[in-house]
Amino acid sequence: MKSQKRAFKAMTLYSAILAQITGSILIGIFGGRWLDGKWNTEPLFLIVGLLLGLTAGIISMLRTVSYFNSED
Repeated sequence: MKSQKRAFKAMTLYSAILAQITGSILIGIFGGRWLDGKWNTEPLFLIVGLLLGLTAGIISMLRTVSYFNSED
């Protein structure tokens, strides 16, 4: 029973990490593309948005892993 609970906890952690990183990157990319279209600065804000989204996703992932490890 304990191994099954551990497996579900691991699946939850992996799903949360995947959703946070993917969501952050996509928001950064689409936000950057929108700003590029608005101000006609083609790849500039796309790259900035991608990097900001990646950074936000990594920070969010680290917080999530820290939270899951503190429960043990």
